[in-house]
Amino acid sequence: MSTMLGQYLRQFGQKLVRRKPQFREEPESSETHPPNTLDLVVIGLDNMLGAGIYILIGGVAKYVAGPAIILFLLVAGLTTVLSGLCYVELAAGVERPGTVYFISYVTMGRLYAFISGWNLLLYLIIATACIAQAWSSTFDSLIGNHISEALGGTFSLQMPSFLASFPDFLALGLVLLLTGLLALRVYESTLIYKVFTGLNILVLSFIIVFGFIKGDLHNWKLMEQDYQLAAAGSGDAYSLGLRSSGRFGPFAFDAVLQGAATCFYAFVGFAGIVSAGSKASRLQWSMPLAVVISFFICFLVCFGVSAALTLMVPYYLIQLESPLPQAFICVGWDSAKYVVAVGTLCILLYSLLSIMFIMAQLTYAMAEDGLLFRGLAWIPAPTDARTIMIRTTNARIIVRTVAPTGTPIMAVLVPGTLAAVMALLFDFTDLVDLMSFHSLLAYFLVTFSVLVLRCQRAQNGSQEKTEEETETNPEVEGGPLESEPEAGISGILKSLWFPPSTIPTWKSGRIVYGCASLLVLLLIILSLILYRWSSQVFSGDPVLTTVAVLLLLLITGVTVIIWRQPQNPSTLPFRVPAMPAVFLVSTSVNIYLMIQMTTRTWAQFGIWMAIGFAIYFGYGIRHSLEENNDQQPAASTSKT
Repeated sequence: MSTMLGQYLRQFGQKLVRRKPQFREEPESSETHPPNTLDLVVIGLDNMLGAGIYILIGGVAKYVAGPAIILFLLVAGLTTVLSGLCYVELAAGVERPGTVYFISYVTMGRLYAFISGWNLLLYLIIATACIAQAWSSTFDSLIGNHISEALGGTFSLQMPSFLASFPDFLALGLVLLLTGLLALRVYESTLIYKVFTGLNILVLSFIIVFGFIKGDLHNWKLMEQDYQLAAAGSGDAYSLGLRSSGRFGPFAFDAVLQGAATCFYAFVGFAGIVSAGSKASRLQWSMPLAVVISFFICFLVCFGVSAALTLMVPYYLIQLESPLPQAFICVGWDSAKYVVAVGTLCILLYSLLSIMFIMAQLTYAMAEDGLLFRGLAWIPAPTDARTIMIRTTNARIIVRTVAPTGTPIMAVLVPGTLAAVMALLFDFTDLVDLMSFHSLLAYFLVTFSVLVLRCQRAQNGSQEKTEEETETNPEVEGGPLESEPEAGISGILKSLWFPPSTIPTWKSGRIVYGCASLLVLLLIILSLILYRWSSQVFSGDPVLTTVAVLLLLLITGVTVIIWRQPQNPSTLPFRVPAMPAVFLVSTSVNIYLMIQMTTRTWAQFGIWMAIGFAIYFGYGIRHSLEENNDQQPAASTSKT
């Protein structure tokens, strides 16, 4: 009985970590010029300089940061660069880099891929709803706020407290309209990409240049008296945001971290660099340089826009719904409002189309792999679909159906409808917080994957064969925990500090995986203590200070153990330098910023993950494409 149970658990565990086999399709044409570093920088800027700048800056400056928003952007940008470089290394080991879902499926396994893909899908749905609400607010402000006033007067008393103050029917209609257009395949023109990229640069340049010209440096030196005068003049102190002490950084240090967590959305978009950079001529330099340069330029632009906004308008007078167009009204330049508003509407519309297109692609990919319901991958009238047989590195034959050129209708309609409903009912601030939460989680998953994979042994031959040998004959490879068991704890510690092998083994890989997981747990505990009792810790409370010091010592010891383990000697185009330290710094910041999020954000994320795990363990684990291929290897081989 115990043997059967152990075999069942072993097979169940292998299902969770089974990886997607890599294969390389022959390119249709070799005439395409490989992108250089400049091309990748342009692609990165097109992905980064999108809706984040237009959405986040007003709310963060008014309620969280004040003029010090530029410091928040710096914290978020530096942390994102580390995760971006880790993403480059993670994608370097994949023949056809794509979304983080595909890369995770190839490198980390099925369950990890589902978690990454499910969270990315959440991010895309929320981003769609968020951008639609921003577009609706900008359009409403352009026509005098008549829509919000009418809807607010009708529905404000009837809406539950956990939803928006009134339903945004304009955002609902916009998302449904674009969903229908995507179903008709209207987003396939490179001309749209070029026109909107150029327009985005023009609008941002206009805001920065004339914002500095029209700005007043006094707005960075505001005192509490200025706030009181503004509150007395408006008669509505609540509309001015939180009361503060004024000056450049009007809020407490905790607000800096909360604002940095929210600002992460302004720097998303490096996945586009990785996808295009796989074909670069100098892969070892082009992708990492493009990531760093793109982030630097993106930070300068975000810095310029936020500085221009807070110079033109006192931070407590910023209008949350449409901050940039309204800022020019405050400096007496009404005509510029229409220029900025129309440009903002166009950029938000382009960003919305781009995100919805990616959202449909991801939904289709996960459904085609069987991790989501296969009905979502349905394509009407597949006239040009074809079946091909692919030989993987271990000589297995996998039968795959190459997707037809038609539109996956359900992959467009289902997530589009869900995003439309969220845009209708959910509060804008809650959507932004949940979107930023996903960004932090995604960055953590990327850095964790890089650390674990770097210390795993090379996958030579079939993965299934490797796993089987590992499970049935673990004693053939020496490991730190197997050497000299009679030596006791001292022998184990010595073997951890001086591993007997110079290349990764099965045991050393498990040690790194376990130590990395333990390190994450210790960082969570330390972050919770610092978040709840930071003043007591730094004031010398004997209990809390002792616990914090012990946690720091444990974190240091576990990090050293990871550092001492052998790393995979296989050559990659790019490797992140100082890896255990980069993982420690990036994970510490990401975890602490995630803890800064509200309880409502954590509850919403928990509900989404519960739904996802119910789908995966109830459907995906049994209908996965790789699972079905493994069940019929002989049939597939006989057809060849």
